Formats: sequence, C-alpha cells, structure tokens
Amino acid sequence: MKPFYNEQQNMLAATVREFASEKLAPFADQVDEKEEFPFDQFKGLAELGLTGMTLPEKYGGSGGEYRDFMVAIEEIGAACGSTSTVLITHVSLGSQTIYQGGNEEQRERWLPSLSSGDKIAAFALTEPGTGSDALALETSLTRDGDEYVINGSKLFCTNGAVGDVFSVFTNHNKDAGHKGVTAVVVEKGTPGFTINPQHGKMGMKGCATAELVFDNCRIPTKNRLGDEGSGYKLALKILDSSRIMIAAQCLGLAKGALDAAISYSKERKTFGKVISARQALQFAMADMAVELDAARLLTYRAAALYDEGLAHGKESAMAKLYASEASGKIVNKSLQIHGGVGYFKPSTVERIYRDQRVTEIYEGTSEIQRLVISRALLNNK
Repeated sequence: MKPFYNEQQNMLAATVREFASEKLAPFADQVDEKEEFPFDQFKGLAELGLTGMTLPEKYGGSGGEYRDFMVAIEEIGAACGSTSTVLITHVSLGSQTIYQGGNEEQRERWLPSLSSGDKIAAFALTEPGTGSDALALETSLTRDGDEYVINGSKLFCTNGAVGDVFSVFTNHNKDAGHKGVTAVVVEKGTPGFTINPQHGKMGMKGCATAELVFDNCRIPTKNRLGDEGSGYKLALKILDSSRIMIAAQCLGLAKGALDAAISYSKERKTFGKVISARQALQFAMADMAVELDAARLLTYRAAALYDEGLAHGKESAMAKLYASEASGKIVNKSLQIHGGVGYFKPSTVERIYRDQRVTEIYEGTSEIQRLVISRALLNNK
C-alpha cells in the first residue's frame, strides 16, 4: 500500500503484482537467457487491459491516467525488466505517437489492434549517427504523388524484431533543420522495409531490438502523422511523457533488487548470525528504501502534472534522471549484499544489475536529462 496512491491505484498495483509474481517472474531468467520476446507474457498483459492503458475506450483502449500506468509499470519492472520495456515501448512510445500525432482516421485504423495487443507497436527514432542528437536524422522522406519514398536506417528499435506498426521519424527537408522532421507510420511487410534483429545486449534481452532498413520503401501519404515538419515537436512531446514510464521502470528494478536483498539478508548467515542483524547492512537497506521512495515521489509528481495537462518536461527529466541513477545505486548495493552469490546466474539481482544499466542511456542519457533540466532553470520554466 502506498499512502499517496488512491484506492484504485493500490488495487491496480495489487492486481498487477499478483500477475507479475505468477506469470512474469518465473520466466524472467528464461526470457533473458534465450533472448526471447515474451509473447505469452505480452498476451497476459493484453488480457489485463494493460496494452491499451492511457488510450481512450473509443479506440479500444482501457483508459487510465499516466499515474495508473506508472503503478503498473513499477510492478512489472520488479518482476521482469524486459517485459516492462516491451510494454512501455508499445504504449507510451508507439501507440501514443499515433494517438498524439494522428488524425481520427489514423487512430481508428491502428489503435484498436494495438490496444488489444493483437499487434505490437514500435518506435523508430535513433539512427547509426545520431545517439543523443536523436533528431539529426538522415533517413529521408521524399514525396512522389500520393506516396512517400523512405530511404535510410534506424538502430536499437525496441520491439523492432516483432513489431507490426512502426512510428518512424524521417527528414523530408535537411535544409530546414528540425522543421524538416516528419513522422510517418510504416507497417511490417511493406516492400522495401527490412527488419534485422540485433543481438548481444548486456541486458533487457527480451525486448527484441532491431535495425530497420528502408530501401525505396513506399508508403501512402495518408500514413503521415500531422503535417510535414511537425515531427520534431511530436517526438519531444512523446519523449517527455515516456520518460515518466522509464522512471517507473527504474522503480520496479530497484524494488526488485531491494526485495531480493531483504530476503537474502534474512537467510544468509555469517559468524553465526543472519546478515540482516548486521547494522551496516541494515543501514544500507534503509538508504536503499529512502532512495526508492524519493524516486517514486518524483515520478508520481511528473505523472500527475502530465495527467493535469500541465507543463512537465523538466519534472519528467528530473524523475528519469533521479530514478535511473538511484536504481543504479540500489541495484549495486543489493549485489554487494548478495556477495559472490549475486554475481552468478541465476541470481535475480545479477539479471537486474544488467537490465538496469540501460535506463541511464535510453530515452535520453543522464547527461541529456541534466541538459533539459538546466535549460528549464535558466529559462525560468
């Protein structure tokens, strides 16, 4: 029970926690070890209505606020980092890009099958030469009558290897700078669109990362989201809100690590005593709990601002920055408490340790979050 959650949110947390304990946690090591996309788990998320969260019922969604989605993501992240990444990408990146940037016809065309989980959404922004300068895009978009022709490639596309509907950011006019960025939707199976799965990640191995290659890939102009040149603002809007969910994911990873440390400390004995009786470890776990709750409060604030339609860019960056770095500290301490046992598979904390590291990199590195925050401060926002 969280005292600042309402009754509905506490009930949601309990429901998702039970699902995660029974359907996610027992298979998390297998998903990681085999680099398997968690299809069965994704189906279970869909049956709970989680694949349609934050989307209106008129498009097949299950509704709910970002605060509700935050609650669900924490519980999922505590059980399986890969599955939480899959769901965040599907909902707050892929589906929300269509909802926020699309017209009524586009929403009705794509969102119902995404909300139900019948199809999987992906979000394609990063390119081989971009990284933190994510909107300096080389993937070109050229108009040819009633069609667009796309050429270029994307890297590190989460859900890419299994995705059905891709929100893709392109450049239709390099001379226009960021005003040349245009968002389009590309569906799997479109001629000229090739998906190359990427392997070898340190962690989050189940989220089916891929390289996307566009070679004279033709799509109808009706697949464009918004006006030509509106993609930059759309991408920033989506990233600002989705960072809240990465922060929530970090809460889950940290919670999983803290729970593992508490459990292990009550079992492991040294010099005739369980290590939970050692004050040094008691203090370490107290610090971990404080860091986790501080991160949770920052995340909740950012989600609340989003839900109220208020400016939240700085607060989202703060939540993502603090939660990702706090989770790093918490997971590191948990591994230290586990000692050599924690360093080897199939230790839960070993997997969490690897999964956590990318949270300080994707959807804006910690350095980018500090840049967002400092700019807001200097501009009195």
